[in-house]
Amino acid sequence: MLRISALLHAKNDAQRIGRALDSLRPCDEILVIDHDSEDETVKIARDHGATVKKAVQGVEDGAYAMDASHDWILCLLPCEALSEGLEASLLSWKHQFEGDGEEQPPDGTALAFPLRCETERGWQNAPPQTRVVNRQVINWTAALPPEAKGAVILPGDLLHFRN
Repeated sequence: MLRISALLHAKNDAQRIGRALDSLRPCDEILVIDHDSEDETVKIARDHGATVKKAVQGVEDGAYAMDASHDWILCLLPCEALSEGLEASLLSWKHQFEGDGEEQPPDGTALAFPLRCETERGWQNAPPQTRVVNRQVINWTAALPPEAKGAVILPGDLLHFRN
């Protein structure tokens, strides 16, 4: 079966990271890279079952994808969460490949999620963003992967909460 590792970069995100981690039920592994948090971020991440790794100065954020156990990487910010609809879509997409032993689905090398952003005026729709990539095919340096041409857009929303 296809397996997904979640990758989050955090620094002093104790107030918001729990919600993000709770929404990652479709993921088989959660890896939190801590950038010297001085609050309860690390404890909360571990309490949610995440593996926590201390960031190394000078290492680009995208390089930590190599620390994941699986090739498919879901990148999320601590102020974000998958909606229930998006969780269901991701589980459904993932289970399409159950039993065929392939780590490379035939329908592309990336997934994009429709984004809904919390603003002072309420929730606003934003264009889909690439958030799941196969690390064997796409490399990146930032906390989030680059936009992938031809990414499959899953139904549901990625919720981006105000800080």
